Amino acid sequence: MMTEPTMMTTLRHALARPWIPPEYGRLQYLWLLSLGYLFWKFGYVTPGALEAALLALTLVVFVALYCFSFWARGWQVHACVAAGCLLGALWARWNPGAACFFIFACAMCARIPRPGHAVGGMLAVLAGGVAASFLVSGPMQMVFLLPLLLVGLPVGLSTLMDQRLRDSRARLTRKQEEVEHMARIAERERISRDLHDLLGHSLSTIALKAELAGKLARRDLDACEREIADIEASARNALAEVRAAVTGYRESGLAQALASARASLLAAEVVLDERVERLDLAPAVEHVVALAVREAVTNIVRHARASRCTLSLSREDGHAVLRVHDDGRLRDTDEIRRGNGLAGMQERVAALGGRMKLAAGDGLALELQVPVGAAA
Repeated sequence: MMTEPTMMTTLRHALARPWIPPEYGRLQYLWLLSLGYLFWKFGYVTPGALEAALLALTLVVFVALYCFSFWARGWQVHACVAAGCLLGALWARWNPGAACFFIFACAMCARIPRPGHAVGGMLAVLAGGVAASFLVSGPMQMVFLLPLLLVGLPVGLSTLMDQRLRDSRARLTRKQEEVEHMARIAERERISRDLHDLLGHSLSTIALKAELAGKLARRDLDACEREIADIEASARNALAEVRAAVTGYRESGLAQALASARASLLAAEVVLDERVERLDLAPAVEHVVALAVREAVTNIVRHARASRCTLSLSREDGHAVLRVHDDGRLRDTDEIRRGNGLAGMQERVAALGGRMKLAAGDGLALELQVPVGAAA
């Protein structure tokens, strides 16, 4: 059995909670002022003690019913509508202001899930109000009917439109959360692919050289030392690539990639001919183009033995087109080895609906085309 302090605590907690869901705002409380229509009668008729007590009790019950209707779901909504109509019918004979209960019931119908059923419920409430009006005698019948017929349906329909708008916003919010979740998953997959591209080859090489060094340790110390030195160099190179990748995650913009490319080519004494247009690229496209610039320049600096590089970025037929050409040692496409870097670049470009091609002749030429507005 619940003790009195416990009951008081429970009551305080219940009163402290929002009576109406916060997303509906405080305006919904102001609509309760419409109940003042019940009191206009007392401007010329003095209520008895019993009538005043019953009206006060009715208002307490209705305010609780009104607040609960915002939390109601399924059959509970229909029960709230029926209860509102019942209160209106019970008071119709004694107070023509009871028409406001039917108007509130029309508004409650807006929370019926299907719009067609909601409008049908409003019409049923109006029909019930018209039937209740026959309990009102004399000219007071029009005082009861006019507000109901003039205000009931417009209030119900406006509440229905507001409810549909809230539902649409809620669905949109859920969709946005799903998109953000999928974007996080795609970003994790991208990072894992990038790290695989960076470390897969290096770690495989280190493992093979370590195995070879172990075999040479007892037979040829000089060769073993060379292999260990190669292991150290490979490890340092892999570490540098990881650091560069982390820097790329933090500053993966195209401007940063171009600045890094200029610095790398200058340090390698490669003359750069840069022709880059200002393009408004989607973030996913900019990221892919930036990574392609990094990969292409890295290959030029490390492998091409080039003296000149031409880099251009332009917009052609709705595509961002990146072209990188060097005058390095490659003279035939058979000499191109598509490693993890090129394979990863090909996957990223294909994921955005673009294409990438390599050609060797007077050096190596890379061309990449990605739709400007493509999204990840």
